[in-house]
Amino acid sequence: MLLALTACSTGPSLENRGAVTASPGDSDHLTIGSAGFTESDLLAQMYAQLLTRAGYRTSILTVANRELYEPALESGQIDVVPEYAATFADWLGAKTHGAAAKPVGSPDLGATMKALRALAAPRGLTVLPPGRAVDQNAFAVTAGYARAHGLRTLGDLGAAKLKVRLAAGDECVARPYCAPGLKKVYGIDITGVDPKGVGTTQAKRAVQDGRDQMVLTTTTDATLDQFGLVLLADDRHLQNADYVVPVVNRSRAGSERVAKVLGKLNDVLTTEDLARLNQQVDSWRRLPADVARTYLTDKGLLK
Repeated sequence: MLLALTACSTGPSLENRGAVTASPGDSDHLTIGSAGFTESDLLAQMYAQLLTRAGYRTSILTVANRELYEPALESGQIDVVPEYAATFADWLGAKTHGAAAKPVGSPDLGATMKALRALAAPRGLTVLPPGRAVDQNAFAVTAGYARAHGLRTLGDLGAAKLKVRLAAGDECVARPYCAPGLKKVYGIDITGVDPKGVGTTQAKRAVQDGRDQMVLTTTTDATLDQFGLVLLADDRHLQNADYVVPVVNRSRAGSERVAKVLGKLNDVLTTEDLARLNQQVDSWRRLPADVARTYLTDKGLLK
């Protein structure tokens, strides 16, 4: 199947990408795409189960590379995929305008969604409304460190004038959302970046053991409690608006019916919920399908 995806067409031709002519479709069978990591698997399962409950025949296709699954979404081999607003906007911007294109994702959700929809529509894609859940970059310290210095936000950390060694990916040295942004937006004294990766066990242990003071992770990290870590709130909105958004192939799944079904999940799924669901898969070793079904049933979305 992966080989077939690489050979598929990639949606409207370049000369026709200024206009979208296909009517919103409502196919009986819908293929939901997953990017192959825990959170994407969970979201794909929830989409599939909700759509099945609404009368669609569904299947899930895992394609762990956006370079493969996005063209498949354009061509209709995949009909629905969970995405992240700012990241997907920047990715489509680079695909459309080249790798040097200026990023269009920002902390402003409205502006990000406007830019994303403008990039998606000529490719035959419809971006449905974002939900309440957001998977952004986030920064964590030990609970003891936070208590000792009265820290709840990144603003508090900047005001405390503490020297902070940050466990993160090596790209953090240059990325505006990471070390440069922490210095510029919050005035945090980043003395160095310890290149242990984003949210890795090694990075968290370095903070837990006191070798580093803060770690770069994500807002839906399910393992922080295991390391005695707590997130500091991004109170000045340094991070981009990476809200969870369903993206659909307009000609096959662009109907109001699909939007209404998936909108029910948007109404209830929070960032905290998503972190707990990730934990059940990653730490408790439950199957994504079972975790998704239990959550949807508990929320009254499945009978």
